[in-house]
Amino acid sequence: MSLLSDRTQLFNLRPATVDDIAVLAYHRAAMFHDMGTLPAHQMDALERATASYLRDALPRGEYLAWVAEQSAADPAVVGGAGVQLRSILPRPRPDNDDLELGPEAIVLNVYVESTWRRRGVADALMRALLQDLAARGIRRIVLHASDDGRRLYERLGFVATNEMRLSTR
Repeated sequence: MSLLSDRTQLFNLRPATVDDIAVLAYHRAAMFHDMGTLPAHQMDALERATASYLRDALPRGEYLAWVAEQSAADPAVVGGAGVQLRSILPRPRPDNDDLELGPEAIVLNVYVESTWRRRGVADALMRALLQDLAARGIRRIVLHASDDGRRLYERLGFVATNEMRLSTR
């Protein structure tokens, strides 16, 4: 198959359901493993913990996700992206007189199977996610970008901020 036909192969997007929890949990573990921050021996534990969280959060609407399927004929999930909705305290909105109220959406778990990367899957997932958040009136959207994902997020309008982190034991 030529590079051009690889890039134009179609896939289907849809909102994730509770039936997708296992693949969403696997994608989260695989994402951290691919980034080099999760050793292989911890993948099963992260998958189980993620699935447990999603069994509660997905039906309550606290976590929203979208998946990309290979095709209508073969609905194997090849990628996914999610957002966790969280309450925030009101704060001033930069560069105008409005207040940011909430909720805030934190984008999580953007992952595409390696054989499907560079075909527009992550871009399509992110655009579907952003469109849904806009329809819900959610204006504050944050994420932590991997080195591989940074160009995509910048192309979609995300900018670096002043966030800092403290990890305690």
